[in-house]
Amino acid sequence: MQNQKRVIIDYVSPSINCGEFYIKRVVNEIINIDAHILADGHDVLGASVLYKHKNAKKWIETRMVLRSNDEWQATFHVEKPGFYSYKVQAWVDYALNWRQGLIRKINDGQHVASELLEGVKHIEAVLKKVKAQDKAYLKHLHRIFQNKSDYKEAIAEANTERLYQIFYANPVKILANTSKTYQVFVDRKKARFSTWYEFFPRSASEKKGVHGTLKDCERLLPRIKNMGFDVLYLPPIHPIGEVNRKGKNNTTEAQIGDVGSTWGVGSKHGGHKAIHPELGTLADFKSLIKKAKENNIEIAMDYALQAAPDHPWVKDHPKWFKWRPDGTVQYAENPPKKYQDILPIYWESDDYKNLWNACLDILMYWIDCGIKIFRVDNPHTKPFYFWTWIIAQVKAKHPDVIFLAEAFTAPKVMQQLAKNGFTQSYTYFTWRESKQELIEYVEELTQTELSEYMQPNFWPNTPDINPYYLQGANESKHIQRYALAATLSSSIGIYGPVFEYMLSTPLPGREEYINSEKFQITHYNWDIQNKLIAFISKINHIRHNNPALQQTKNIKFCYIENDHLLAFYKWNDDKTNEIFVVISLDDHHTQKGTVQVPLHDIGVQEGEPLEMHDLITNSRYNWSSEWCYIELHASMPVHVFKINK
Repeated sequence: MQNQKRVIIDYVSPSINCGEFYIKRVVNEIINIDAHILADGHDVLGASVLYKHKNAKKWIETRMVLRSNDEWQATFHVEKPGFYSYKVQAWVDYALNWRQGLIRKINDGQHVASELLEGVKHIEAVLKKVKAQDKAYLKHLHRIFQNKSDYKEAIAEANTERLYQIFYANPVKILANTSKTYQVFVDRKKARFSTWYEFFPRSASEKKGVHGTLKDCERLLPRIKNMGFDVLYLPPIHPIGEVNRKGKNNTTEAQIGDVGSTWGVGSKHGGHKAIHPELGTLADFKSLIKKAKENNIEIAMDYALQAAPDHPWVKDHPKWFKWRPDGTVQYAENPPKKYQDILPIYWESDDYKNLWNACLDILMYWIDCGIKIFRVDNPHTKPFYFWTWIIAQVKAKHPDVIFLAEAFTAPKVMQQLAKNGFTQSYTYFTWRESKQELIEYVEELTQTELSEYMQPNFWPNTPDINPYYLQGANESKHIQRYALAATLSSSIGIYGPVFEYMLSTPLPGREEYINSEKFQITHYNWDIQNKLIAFISKINHIRHNNPALQQTKNIKFCYIENDHLLAFYKWNDDKTNEIFVVISLDDHHTQKGTVQVPLHDIGVQEGEPLEMHDLITNSRYNWSSEWCYIELHASMPVHVFKINK
């Protein structure tokens, strides 16, 4: 059968893989919908975006506006968590098309009595839709359009804005065309804006040589709160395997007293739903979750789908591992790294359904205990379709759960994991140093399709990564890297107290820490205060008070001729909060330059005063020119200006 529809709807955006994957937003964010809409001939078209929350019965309609070159746009807000659906609808607007043709003929001096009679049909089509006041007006037009003695009044009324608005607001959608339906998942705000702090609970003891506990972690909560962090991420807290346990500095032979890697999950004490006995009990963990919440901190757990050789799964579910002819299982490897203490899961097992359900059961268990954030270890070594399934299962019952993908791997793999449902992702920020590298990478994350589904989380360091530029670095370098992370990205994290204590001695020639805490207990003096801690606390509180820094996408890099100075402008969606940042990338010398201020974007003219409030030093400056002089010293290599107009 021939399709009588005339309107083409093409290139609906945002959409990922033509709608195969959903885009992402957080509560109260805006979605800008664009589409190419066209038809044969020159008829007037109408278009709308229809959207609704999954629990809503009715679609909400918002009209699209023609911008140029058959490109239409509309905007809508998402107001609560969960899935929304949206689609584009378009039609030939025969009433407005009639009116447009009529006006052209009138302006050409033509007699349009016949055309007015055609208008009567369009009036009749909308009479039942309009309110009483407009209905009386349309009935009046209905009469005069048919009365020759009212011809002058009729052609005058046909040209009024009132008639246009009535037809526009009450379209008769004959042979309307509708696009496919797309989805957006709406998260709570923390999915977009979060400030993470990581430390090893077993290193939290006040006494040297004593294994830390979850109660020790409670003692440190005020410190973490005062530094401005709202997520406390704990590496795995489960029992650690004793078979093939690693020794200090990743040696293959453990000595008496060696505690092993926390990622070697499982022993005679239990698996992924158990707590290491030296850390405490389940009641202790629930107490930590509660006390953290009282300090406005959420606990994030590590979700590491791997097993030590003595994990209960190995005995109870042998099909979940791939056995070699000699009766052993090949341990995990990531050359040159070898993980003799870890057995990889056999994801192609015939018993995969039970395996998948067991993995889901782990998440549901800890969610029931009060956990709503999971940092997922090496997700790129597990099937993509597994992640699509398990994240969807969790989100169906708990839409507020957040998943952070720890996948320092190929770009397209990281992107695919984000498409499969991961809320946030570790990034390459850790290895981006120069001005050009930083600009190119941030623009890739914010100005391409990636911004629709991949929320970056910038970490200057992790237990796995001791970047070369931090090895032996001074205080200024640490301030610089934290300032970059904290202002470029709305989600950030550090591995402490290693970062704020500037403990960066490496294994020679490698981006790893010597005496890595992954394989041993470290004793810290948690009471130390220094300038870096004060700076971290200051900028974290600035982030919490300025919505422009609570999102990543709204960013514009500004020209400054000095390659050691990076300048950019950030704003929230309604521009009620605007921030201008300048950071020196030189940790040893003073750097100067003249920066081009984006006056047009800020909404002021050359010569109009701008008060630039430096939130770091609390200094205030009056700028009134497009070009302004900047000078930054290595001792404090960052300006964070709040723009006051």
